[in-house]
Amino acid sequence: MNHWIIVPVLLPAVLASVMVMSMRHELALQRVVSVAGAVALLAVTLGLTVQASSGAIQVYELGNWPAPFGIVLVLDRLSALMIVLTAVLALMVLLYAIGTGWDSRGKHFHPLMHFQLMGIFGAFLTGDAFNLFVFFEVLLIASYGLMIHAGGRMRLRAGLQYVVYNLLGSTLFLFALGTLYAVTGTLNMADLALRIAEIPAADAGLMRIGAILLLLVFAVKAALLPLHFWLPETYARAPAPVAALFAIMTKVGAYAILRVYTLIFGPDLPATTALVAPAIMVAALVTLAVGMIGILGAREIGRLAAFATIGSMGTLLIAAAGFTPASTTAALYYLVHSTIGGALLFFTVDLVREHRGAWAGALRPGPRMARHGIIAALFFGAAIATAGLPPLSGFVGKLLILDALRDAPQAGVIWTVILATSLLALLGFAQAGSAVFWKPLAEDATPPAATEGTTTANGAPLAHDHPAPALAFAVVFAALFAVAALAVLAGPLTDYLAAITAQLYLPGEYIDAVMAGR
Repeated sequence: MNHWIIVPVLLPAVLASVMVMSMRHELALQRVVSVAGAVALLAVTLGLTVQASSGAIQVYELGNWPAPFGIVLVLDRLSALMIVLTAVLALMVLLYAIGTGWDSRGKHFHPLMHFQLMGIFGAFLTGDAFNLFVFFEVLLIASYGLMIHAGGRMRLRAGLQYVVYNLLGSTLFLFALGTLYAVTGTLNMADLALRIAEIPAADAGLMRIGAILLLLVFAVKAALLPLHFWLPETYARAPAPVAALFAIMTKVGAYAILRVYTLIFGPDLPATTALVAPAIMVAALVTLAVGMIGILGAREIGRLAAFATIGSMGTLLIAAAGFTPASTTAALYYLVHSTIGGALLFFTVDLVREHRGAWAGALRPGPRMARHGIIAALFFGAAIATAGLPPLSGFVGKLLILDALRDAPQAGVIWTVILATSLLALLGFAQAGSAVFWKPLAEDATPPAATEGTTTANGAPLAHDHPAPALAFAVVFAALFAVAALAVLAGPLTDYLAAITAQLYLPGEYIDAVMAGR
């Protein structure tokens, strides 16, 4: 067995435990260990991605117990893509948090960050549906701690709402797993695929209920309407590095949809073609519309970024709902783009808040901030990436989605919604950018009431000339460069993503690799 497969799960857990037990009062040492761990994770995930690129599916059997009796981790091209994307994002988030001092505004930022990474990596690598639930819970616990990092009444209230909604999702997850176990007697994903394929259509009622319950769970995680209510307030109030890290969390829901409804409930099953795919498509179209309307109507820059996240998830799941190789390839490209682009947007939003002092995140004219020009340029880049304008990767991603779905039964509706909402996003970002960067401040204007993110850790107002560390700007420019590079390298990247999709739509290879030990 390849023991490197378990390292992305094991290393963050060990580092987090060590930091809690022996470094909890040594922030400088935590920073060194945390960044070193993130670099090591990036190196390991890159190595695993190179191994997976050959097409070989590797299985790690914990305790040498073969599937379906033991817990297995599975490395294929899709899981490799997700873990390396997570590692890149994690390193950027850590460096930004250190550069801006966000990690010093509360306790245990770095241990919670690594526990969060443990849950994310585990969710992407697990080959067992019950352990997917376990890693979801690890995500929930760690993310709640990160959500309320730096404290504050509004942040605590948003965090409570976030936990309640996700606990409801966890309860549904247990119901879904119980239903599937009652039908099949197993929760190993590969074994589930074998047993569900053998169920006669006349006896598949419980199986369909399990498929729908799982869809509801993943819709909560992916913030798909009408189960998105936890996201706007959560992302708007979360510390900026945490919100940037949360950009990958909604992708866990999208990943689970792609994995489960191509492996366990394949696109040829009635449960997927007649129930799941149409439901995802309708909900995704509404999600995209609501997200982009939210951008246009936002009155606070944090909520603008939160609604942009909702809109991007709608766009991603429109492509995923096609359940064809072309649409899945487009969905994977947009997944990569929206993860990095979302982080870029939240980083830029934080720079605006930090530099506007008492005016912070209000979308209304305020005093000219320090480094006005450079922050305005970063906001412009983040805006066109999110809205899907050339020359950045958002434009390429939407173009791929439109092309992949041009022969879909609802092609006219899909094209209309995507193009119309892109215009709404453009108008919303233009309105926000004009208010923050270009409109002059009225002589009798008074600062808005302070909200979360407008004060320092001890409650003092942030000065509009707050010095921005070079490291923080370097990270934001790196994110902007990354979304530009995704557009420049769209050709080879889509070829690689097409290879991932081809493997995803050949579930027999996955099943054979996992069940070989039996």
